[in-house]
Amino acid sequence: MTLSATNLTLARGGVPVLTGFSFTLAPGAALILRGPNGAGKTTLLRTIAGLQPALEGEITGAEDRIAYAAHADGLKAMLSVSENLTFWARVFGHDDITAALDAYRLHPLADRLAGTLSAGQKRRLGLSRLLVTGCPVWVLDEPTVSLDTEAVGMFAAAVRAHLGRGGSALIATHIDLGLEAEVLDITPFRAKTTARVGASDEAFL
Repeated sequence: MTLSATNLTLARGGVPVLTGFSFTLAPGAALILRGPNGAGKTTLLRTIAGLQPALEGEITGAEDRIAYAAHADGLKAMLSVSENLTFWARVFGHDDITAALDAYRLHPLADRLAGTLSAGQKRRLGLSRLLVTGCPVWVLDEPTVSLDTEAVGMFAAAVRAHLGRGGSALIATHIDLGLEAEVLDITPFRAKTTARVGASDEAFL
């Protein structure tokens, strides 16, 4: 199923950030979002993931199909690497975490408490959770933060494999991941006004 957004108008804290924004993302495809800091990439991804409402426009193909990875790694510090992955796998009705451990070379860290990992290791673990969700659409906000060059390669390989299985990925990033993907600059869709239009999204911040 294609994920699509049509004529979205979005606000953050009641202040418009994007207007008239549309895209389509087919199975097996990736879409890279570009734009300067503060342009509205995070607001857009949060809206697509269902974490805050759009002021206007329509989103289709997102229902219960999205795995969202934001700036926080979403880990339980007092659980081990394998326990964190098992927890999330069971949330989504699965048990096997082998593919996630393999993709990010986490086997040597499997028994380490997540709270004792380095920033890069925590990021690898956080991203590996995508592989245990079974969700076909990955929505990713600056996923390579804290990753070294080798780990960026692991991430890119995981995305390619996901696309090869018919999944799709919407990624906000400033770096070249070496993926075959459409690149969309959101800058032309930045709102022209900064006048507050309400606070309907503030409960989601």
